[in-house]
Amino acid sequence: MTRVIIHGCSGRMGAALTETAKQIPGLEVVAGVDVHESDRPYPIFPSLAACPLEADVMIDFSSPESLASYAAIAKERGLGLVIATTGYSSEEIALVDELALSLPILRSGNMSLGINLVQQLVREASKVLGEQYDVEIVEKHHNQKKDAPSGTALMLADSVNEGRVEHLEYVWGRHGNDAQRTRGELGIHAIRGGTVVGEHEIFFFGKDEILSIDHRINSRQVFATGALYGARYIANRKNGLYSMADMITERSAVTTLLAQREQVLISLEHIPRDMNLVTELYGALAHSDVFIDMISHTGATGGYIAIAFTINDRDIDKATEVVRAFQRAHSEVSVSISEGITKLSVEGPGMEFQSGIAYRVFSTMAKANIPIFAVTTSESKIDYAIYSNDVSQAIAIIKEEFAI
Repeated sequence: MTRVIIHGCSGRMGAALTETAKQIPGLEVVAGVDVHESDRPYPIFPSLAACPLEADVMIDFSSPESLASYAAIAKERGLGLVIATTGYSSEEIALVDELALSLPILRSGNMSLGINLVQQLVREASKVLGEQYDVEIVEKHHNQKKDAPSGTALMLADSVNEGRVEHLEYVWGRHGNDAQRTRGELGIHAIRGGTVVGEHEIFFFGKDEILSIDHRINSRQVFATGALYGARYIANRKNGLYSMADMITERSAVTTLLAQREQVLISLEHIPRDMNLVTELYGALAHSDVFIDMISHTGATGGYIAIAFTINDRDIDKATEVVRAFQRAHSEVSVSISEGITKLSVEGPGMEFQSGIAYRVFSTMAKANIPIFAVTTSESKIDYAIYSNDVSQAIAIIKEEFAI
């Protein structure tokens, strides 16, 4: 059970957190901190120092000025922090960074799970569209919001730059008679009015076309849900500074398993280390119209290398003819052909940002005594060649390991 203190419990976000917490399994709000009294189902204290109750995490949705009042106490108690307040000064951000050396801290300008997905979409769009598109961000919030631009708008602007070779300079709106847009800028515009919870739209302006990505929040429950899941996440982390993206990518480390059966594994060993020979082999396979999938090369040992690759079993006769001819031309080469192979693909968007996925798959396979014959990797996918007879067991244990 994760025990939570809500800092700023008497405000509107405090009310949303209190109500939403009832629906989050494995979590209990044990106390609140606020200078104002309110009707909450837990005791409220005027400061963290005055709160005698033990907890694992404190969620702060109050104000930037509150950080200094609880920083030392949180550090002394080893209290994990979910910091959802925006508008921090550079000095306050430096204090958060310092605290993260001693505490696990999740800090985000927006606790919405959806907006953090939008960040990934914006980053990818920026990569694909490149330097020829102008980028502008418009954000809308209620008329009581103090800071502008919003922390979310800054997060999204940073995501734009993460996808670009040349970073853009942020421009806070435009005014005057000399406001013509320059190539190297990213305009960020803030609108305030009514009761708007939060809207953000990112525009990519190209020649004769416009791409826009937008996100709208209709209720503070969205922020509350993200913050409470963040509290449960941060309670089990080591000291350090984490983001919503860290939490999301951990949950999406592996989301898909694919099994491509009817594969054949062809292995050649004791090949002299000569790239001309390797070119000869792959050239002959290509000439015979053999489609190669997974490829594994070992490093040279004693002047020799080994090669393994998979093909579809429909190409086995053509491939066999090629590798046997290669073996006859180079008598020291040994060849083995294994049928009944399946390519098991483990995929997930979080793999790009999280280490240890390959290890976890290998270790689960090893515990089940499932041999792996070849591996290929990309940013978000790892392919394993295993016996087809082991596929059902492999899928079951990977699903259990990654809770999918």
